[in-house]
Amino acid sequence: MTITAFFVFLFLRTASGLLDPVDFLVLQSVRSSLEDMPGSHFFASWDFSRDPCFFSGVFCSGDRVVALSLGDPRAGSPGLFGHLDPSIGDLTALAELTVVPGRLIGPLPPTLARLTNLKFLAMSRNFLSGTIPSEISSLRQLRTLDLSFNLLSGAIPAGLGLIRTLSNVVLCHNRLSGSVPSLCSASLVRLDLSNNDLSGGISCMPDSLQHLSLSQNRLSGSIDRVISRNQRLNFLDLSLNLFSGGIPPRVFSFPMRGLFLQRNLFTGPLRPAAEVTIPTVDVSFNRLWGGISPFFSSVRRLYLNNNLLSGAVPAQFVAKLMDGEIEILYLQHNYLTGIQVSPASELPRRSSFCVQYNCMLPPSQMSCPFKAGREKIRPASQCVSHRG
Repeated sequence: MTITAFFVFLFLRTASGLLDPVDFLVLQSVRSSLEDMPGSHFFASWDFSRDPCFFSGVFCSGDRVVALSLGDPRAGSPGLFGHLDPSIGDLTALAELTVVPGRLIGPLPPTLARLTNLKFLAMSRNFLSGTIPSEISSLRQLRTLDLSFNLLSGAIPAGLGLIRTLSNVVLCHNRLSGSVPSLCSASLVRLDLSNNDLSGGISCMPDSLQHLSLSQNRLSGSIDRVISRNQRLNFLDLSLNLFSGGIPPRVFSFPMRGLFLQRNLFTGPLRPAAEVTIPTVDVSFNRLWGGISPFFSSVRRLYLNNNLLSGAVPAQFVAKLMDGEIEILYLQHNYLTGIQVSPASELPRRSSFCVQYNCMLPPSQMSCPFKAGREKIRPASQCVSHRG
């Protein structure tokens, strides 16, 4: 657009009370810093001789841009490539900013801190790099922060814990390091920091959390503070970390759809206080010992394999397994000493059952995963030393 055309445009805008001139210039800068990936036609409507409020992804209220969705949001559509222009921080009325999955590169501009009205910020599945600017903590109206599946590194800004409106924080699948900051917002419902390089213990988790995933990090210590008083959790994934100590019995009473604690350093017995109604429970590859509680027989998919469990398998498990109420029962690589399965019983086709490499002869109905190995029975010397 020529300078003359721009001033004509401004005159028409002023006369009709339309888009703010600063917002107009910012949209031009955004357009110059981004391009459609092959197959994308998102910017086809961005003709600056027309009203920008009718551009794809631009939403206005009065003379201001209040929402900006960059890229075609339809699933599977190609995204954009380029970088996010720092001038975007001048869209001071912006409440929502999203970038669809694509090849957005470079750092997050610290100028995002100027968007004091921002409530929703999502730029998942791009190639953003650098650190998360500490200035982002000044967005005190922010409710959703989703920067997942990028190349972000460095620490999570400690100031995020001061944003009391936050309800969703999704930073998974990055290269973030350092500790998990204290996130005690009473509004926080979803927290996903999985697949990073975070370390240290967990200081504080709010009672409002319903979805918590910290898997595939290097987090350590007890999980008591993670679930101290929380009774709202419906999904908990702490797998592939270095958590240690016992698994608190109360975690098995939460109304969850999935509990994943596998591949940690948990020790001690498993002692749920009542029947466990969680559909999937995975505590495999830990150092848990003692007997198997019959309260776990109501779990549809149960992974207790690769621990130090001993004693006989309760009869309730066999009955529900043969009735098809249990879909997966993995007990392999423990020190179990008995299971009563009738040779005439037939395992339902949809069920998987494995009890090999224990201190007993396994039944013929087993259906073990390939990774369980070929050895059927644990060496007698190991079984004797374990009892001792």
